[in-house]
Amino acid sequence: MHIHLLPKENCKAAVWSGGLTYEYMIYPKTANYADRDFAFRISSATIEQEPSVFTQFKGYHRYLVMLDNGLDIEINQEKKVYEQFEIMEFNSNDAVTSFTKGIDFNWMVSEKISQHQLKITAANQNCNAQIVLFFSLDTTVVQINEKPYDLKPYDLLIIENPEKTDIALRFSNKCLFGVLDF
Repeated sequence: MHIHLLPKENCKAAVWSGGLTYEYMIYPKTANYADRDFAFRISSATIEQEPSVFTQFKGYHRYLVMLDNGLDIEINQEKKVYEQFEIMEFNSNDAVTSFTKGIDFNWMVSEKISQHQLKITAANQNCNAQIVLFFSLDTTVVQINEKPYDLKPYDLLIIENPEKTDIALRFSNKCLFGVLDF
């Protein structure tokens, strides 16, 4: 098992058409965002323009969560409204336009991977997924098999668990909690 604590402050900004994006992780490490050859990518972005057209990615499922406010959005010409911290799921090839400024969490997963889930929870978890992620919404302590990790707001903790070992997870605050199996 490999544990990676990826603080928000260590992420470098890149420009996208609507603002800035901060990549936390691309998997595998040899993957290239521009080549769209990754199994998954975790990032956070600022939406600084209204409207903003989201970048399309053929072959990816996408989870998006607004971190600082709600989201007025149009997906394939259908208007929708999401509350702060409500998880939005869509096909990354959909035509998506945001009419809200803000900060989001973004997890893109290859459609070749059928087992993945993202939820917001404050409940302790036991799992044996190959990839486990925690994205802190506030200052949080995550205990992995009794070892504590301190997370500041918008820090990411990733567990690579290729052996699918059982993991006891405890955390002090509500987090985004994701699991993925290849």
